[in-house]
Formats: sequence, C-alpha cells, structure tokens
Amino acid sequence: MSTTNDIVLRPRFQMEFNTSSQMLLTAFEIAKDEQKDYVITRIDDHVFIKLPKHKQHFWSPQLHLEINTTEKNTSKLYGLFGPNPTIWTLFMFLHFVVAGFFIASVVWAYSNWSLKSSYALQIGLMLLMIVIWFALYFAGRLGRVSSKDEMHHLYNFMNSVLKKASEKIK
Repeated sequence: MSTTNDIVLRPRFQMEFNTSSQMLLTAFEIAKDEQKDYVITRIDDHVFIKLPKHKQHFWSPQLHLEINTTEKNTSKLYGLFGPNPTIWTLFMFLHFVVAGFFIASVVWAYSNWSLKSSYALQIGLMLLMIVIWFALYFAGRLGRVSSKDEMHHLYNFMNSVLKKASEKIK
C-alpha cells in the first residue's frame, strides 16, 4: 500500500480475489466477533474498519472496503482510507466556505474596479482566502501523516482477515 502520493488526501487501493465476495464479507463478520482491537461494521457489500472510541483522536483514519463480485467466483475489493466521515464533511464544508468567500471577493473586486473605486480590500480578502486554502490543505496533509501508522495497522488487520479467509478455501 503506497501512501506517498503528494496530492491524494484519502489513499485508495484495489485487490482481486479468486473467491466469492460473500466469503470475504463473512470473514469480516467473523473477525468482528473474534477480536476487540478494531470496530468492524458491515452494510451490504461495504465494510468499515476503525479504531475503538478510546483509541481515536481527531485525525484517526477508518478503512472503507467495498467488495464486489466480478464473475462467478472472483471478486474485487476497493479500499479507501479517510478520516471519520464527520471530520471529512467539516473539512470539505470549510473548503466550500473559503471558495464561496473567494468568489464573492472576486465579484466585489470586479464591481469596484468597474465603478473605478478602490478594490484593495477585496484583493486582500482574495489573498487571505488563498492562504486559508493552503492552510486547510496542509492541515489535511498533517492529519494524514499523523495517522499513517494507524493506516498501516488497519491495512495489516484487513490483510490478516483476508488471509484467513483464503486459507479456509484451500
């Protein structure tokens, strides 16, 4: 699993298996009852793996898996690491608010420019919004870096469950 991409804040991966998706999903259902280190939730073809509440911090990641059947006895797993959905929603909301203020500042600056009035304040607001955008981006990057070890633990746990499932088939 490579998490070195400089742009992606939510790393993704894919895997293919020579077993049915139901067998893999059942393996996660069994793992849910056999261990207490991770919280596993399954909804249809989706599995969510995260840390228990007492081990979580603001940027704690969760692993979202989608396991689809591709052919009769083959399946494809799509994985996505990301922060708690509430945190991610807040983070995206802040991005949209900053974008809205930036666009409003551009319109306001253009209006003042066309009226031949001073538009220094609006230019300053636009620059401030750009600085805030970069601050939000780097905050996301710092969050991802601070939770990299937890991402590796989630990934290794997922692999151990999948390995047990594939050993039962053989």
